[in-house]
Amino acid sequence: MARDKAPMTPAVRALRRAGVPFSEHPYAYVEHGGAAAFASQAGVDGHAVVKTLVLEDEAKKPLVVLMHGDREVSTKELARVLGVASVRPCAPGTAERHSGYAVGGISPFGLRKPMPVYIEESVLDLPVIYINGGKRGFIVGLAPADLVRVLRPTPVRVAAA
Repeated sequence: MARDKAPMTPAVRALRRAGVPFSEHPYAYVEHGGAAAFASQAGVDGHAVVKTLVLEDEAKKPLVVLMHGDREVSTKELARVLGVASVRPCAPGTAERHSGYAVGGISPFGLRKPMPVYIEESVLDLPVIYINGGKRGFIVGLAPADLVRVLRPTPVRVAAA
């Protein structure tokens, strides 16, 4: 996929507006395949694939967590870190309303509604990360430093043991 042939998603627009260099990685989307499907098809380590999760606290305030594709979020630890009683994944329709993207194609870039973004701290140690480009079957590769520059996420340690 040539750069000028990238899907014109809000995420791609946001990355281009911010001057972020990124590589494009279309793949055959697999329903419920998640990060592992992309990692397998692209031949990359699932640890470098970053999933974008839309969660909500007990007051139904939405937030985004960026987590390694081969790890899960400890919602108990996240709630403790955030100082709230509980955190849980949003229902698919709710995640889509908050993000503006279809589940399976949610990117942290170009979100419909501003939401706080949290990132698993160890993601920042990777040389390149692969994250959804705003459409099912479309991943972008970029430097974690560029993600930090654009999104200003809060680093956390919330990976489940």
